[in-house]
Amino acid sequence: MAAGHSVAPSRWQAGLDELLGRIARRFPRVEPRRHARAFVLGLLADLPRKNCWTIAEHAGDATPDGMQHLLARAVWDEDGVHDDVRAYVVEHLGDPQAVLVVDETGDLKKGTATVGVQRQYTGTAGRVENAQVAVYLVYATDAGHALIDRELCLPQGWTDDPERCQAAGVPAQVGLPPSRPWPPACSPGRWPPGPGRLGGRR
Repeated sequence: MAAGHSVAPSRWQAGLDELLGRIARRFPRVEPRRHARAFVLGLLADLPRKNCWTIAEHAGDATPDGMQHLLARAVWDEDGVHDDVRAYVVEHLGDPQAVLVVDETGDLKKGTATVGVQRQYTGTAGRVENAQVAVYLVYATDAGHALIDRELCLPQGWTDDPERCQAAGVPAQVGLPPSRPWPPACSPGRWPPGPGRLGGRR
């Protein structure tokens, strides 16, 4: 959702309903569609921590199973949702003077199974830590700003280990052709596909 000047609650709700209605066609089943709506509302809520457990509780679910299924196993058109969100942002915030803001953000992790995690430098900590690093793209105007894309960095240590990638659900096509040099930070392969679906896959 776009963030900017103060908006009346009724207008904010109408805008959210418009966007969620637009992406509804990307979910072939009603259950993932309902969970996607509840998940977005949870992300927008003032929760002290945001994970599948807290978002499920916010939605009134007894367990996080539905939210976890949405992110890990449910079938929906991630690329289609990405395109719908970007089109919505351009329609509502479109401005010839808009700028694109690129931000590399690290998410500190304790384990080793999360896709892309390894000991690497992250500005979040200001030092080398066990972390997952992603690059986010924001469309910004005087009227507001909104996230329109992101890429999860997949270090060479991951792409050099097909078994580890397979166990984590990384698509086989992610990586670089052998003829191309490896960039220092991440692979240009899209993982995970779609807007904001960290850890999800078809």
